[in-house]
Amino acid sequence: MDATTSRAPARRLGRAERREQILAAATSAFAQAGGFAHTGLDDVAAAAGVTRMIVYRHFESKNELYAAVIDRAAEHLYAAAVVDGEMDDDSVTRVIDWARSDPDGFRVLFRYAAVEPEFSDGIADLKTSMAAHVRPYVEDGATDRAWADWAARTATALLIESIMAWLDGGQPDPEHATARILAAVDHAVEAIAAV
Repeated sequence: MDATTSRAPARRLGRAERREQILAAATSAFAQAGGFAHTGLDDVAAAAGVTRMIVYRHFESKNELYAAVIDRAAEHLYAAAVVDGEMDDDSVTRVIDWARSDPDGFRVLFRYAAVEPEFSDGIADLKTSMAAHVRPYVEDGATDRAWADWAARTATALLIESIMAWLDGGQPDPEHATARILAAVDHAVEAIAAV
């Protein structure tokens, strides 16, 4: 760059863009540090490339920020899984694709928030909602309502844990991961229905 060349000033982010930047950085910071208790606002600010003051302009507390991170990840999960209020034949594939594109969001939901006392009830509700959407796919082989509910919760738990194991394993064989995870869940549902 010579003396006649000047750089354009950096564009200042709008409030919504800045909030999204902080949420994305916070998701990564919380996932990489090991959850709520192990992550400070300084970690989030550093990951976002802003000061703590900027974080506080958008979120009054770490709790509020973490709740927003959880809500954002849950919204992305729901958008992937549910179309027009229902799951369809491609829902699991879209959930896996979302987890692949946002492994930190998936981990925050199902590894960290799920076991943190202040947030675990919300994640339990999320899993219950997921199971309710899965239920129509497993109830044909179920002998009664309680059995269908159990089968739906089991299929949901297996899906979540299969994705988590795949992410933790370094996302091996990405070309076939979706097919393998789907096969594991399908075989489990078939086994549940066969009993």
